[in-house]
Amino acid sequence: MIARALTRKGTALAKTARCSKDYEPAIETFQKALTEHRNPDTLKKLNEAEKAKKDLEQQEYFDPKLAEEEREKGNEYFKQQKYPEAVKHYTESLRRDPKNPKAYSNRAACYTKLGALPEGLKDAEKCIELDPTFFKGLYKKKEGLKHDPHNQELLDGVRRCVEQLNKASRGDLSPEELKERQAKAMQDPEIQNILSDPVMRQVLVDFQENPKAAQEHMKNPMVTSKIQKLVQAGIVQMR
Repeated sequence: MIARALTRKGTALAKTARCSKDYEPAIETFQKALTEHRNPDTLKKLNEAEKAKKDLEQQEYFDPKLAEEEREKGNEYFKQQKYPEAVKHYTESLRRDPKNPKAYSNRAACYTKLGALPEGLKDAEKCIELDPTFFKGLYKKKEGLKHDPHNQELLDGVRRCVEQLNKASRGDLSPEELKERQAKAMQDPEIQNILSDPVMRQVLVDFQENPKAAQEHMKNPMVTSKIQKLVQAGIVQMR
């Protein structure tokens, strides 16, 4: 009964939200409801509120001019071979302008230098999605081989990327490789947000202690997507 009351309150708060901060009380209320009783409908409402908050934050944060300034700062760090710092500025640039293919291409190059090949491939694919004619993005993905099929650097890069993806999916990473991947993942704001989410923390507990509840969680596309991100990052291993 307490959970139902809190869910109704959260629903009302979400409906009256006009900016990203307005969603915070609704999200907090849904989280309290879930601690009283785990209801799929409440979890769905929580995910919807979190998505709405994130979308509004992006709209409120959008500033192409500042985005370009951050991208230029990233370029300076890249030239100095300070790749983690460059990634930080490219990421901030994308927060300011999420549809800039140049920033995705720049960050893909950084990830490649850091050996984070899956992340680099993901950014290169996003770059291509935003601008199919952007050749730097193509060059950082295997489609670049269509333009230069005998380029040894591209061939080696694709081979290394595929090897790492296959090893990760099979759970064949060495303890050192797994530790390195996890350390890099923990610097990712998206991974940090997932792990700090009280609902996702409960989901992870259920995966260990309550397989039936875990199966129910996986019916939720947003939960499944977050779990997949944790698997790709090496934080969670599926056996």
